[in-house]
Amino acid sequence: MDCHQFFVMEKELILYLITINIIGIILTCYDKIASKKFRRNRVRENVLLLVGMLGSAFTMYITMKIIHHKTKHKKFMITLPLMILAHIVIIYLAKGV
Repeated sequence: MDCHQFFVMEKELILYLITINIIGIILTCYDKIASKKFRRNRVRENVLLLVGMLGSAFTMYITMKIIHHKTKHKKFMITLPLMILAHIVIIYLAKGV
């Protein structure tokens, strides 16, 4: 892989991470609003966890703490930090390659 290909891949990865993190924040905030106002049309927990797994775990965890959403749900307060740890390990292993 030449230098140009590496930077194109890196740029695409950064764009992906920015996008997935924005989606995670929007979904978390929307679910908070929906929980108070609508009681329906909520974001499914599995969708929130999937978005976290796809790269938004850190920003979703911080967002949940800031807006006090799902902070009493052990499913999120345990799973998201484990995803963050997994993301750190993946990044560490990828850098070693």
